[in-house]
Amino acid sequence: MVSLGLVVAEFNASVTEQMEESAREAAEERGADVVETLHVPGAYDTPLAADRLARRPGVDAVAVLGCIVTGDTDHDQVIADAAAGKLTDVSLDRDTPVALGITGPGMSAEEARDRTDYGARAVESAVDLVEEL
Repeated sequence: MVSLGLVVAEFNASVTEQMEESAREAAEERGADVVETLHVPGAYDTPLAADRLARRPGVDAVAVLGCIVTGDTDHDQVIADAAAGKLTDVSLDRDTPVALGITGPGMSAEEARDRTDYGARAVESAVDLVEEL
């Protein structure tokens, strides 16, 4: 059985709570066990939490969930680029799959609500990577 850690950003909680539910359902369907969940303020904060989970014994992979909605500036792009790059670093540095389930940037609130299934997709990716590697 694959043991997963989940990192869930609380910013845009109306979306990320549904993403977390989707992720947990996917884990159950795949026979994976979510052994620990860390909630962090926003997507920008996910790399540190993912790193902590990836270092824990018994965590085979980490699925990171978040939602970055566009605003009046390029802030959403900055957050997305920083988070994605550092999550890749965590995966490589810890030799542990870290699946990106952060939606955005450049998306509206409505588009974000339509993409809550990315929680499930991140879990499926994490499980697939563990099984393949």
